[in-house]
Amino acid sequence: MDKQYKLDRTAVTALSFEQADDHTSYWQDKTPNERLNAACFLINQIYGVTAQTKVDRTVITCRKHKIS
Repeated sequence: MDKQYKLDRTAVTALSFEQADDHTSYWQDKTPNERLNAACFLINQIYGVTAQTKVDRTVITCRKHKIS
């Protein structure tokens, strides 16, 4: 098995539950644009989307409603 990933233990610090739960104060200091950019980044990371990813138009359907 190829070991291409390694855990960086310097990126993690031990916190109390209260400190770890206080993430709202961090985001309240950010501008709305910074918060939106962070949310877009996380969504793109989750779904594996890049700027070059094409939109899958086969998922969308269109139909007319019956008039009663």
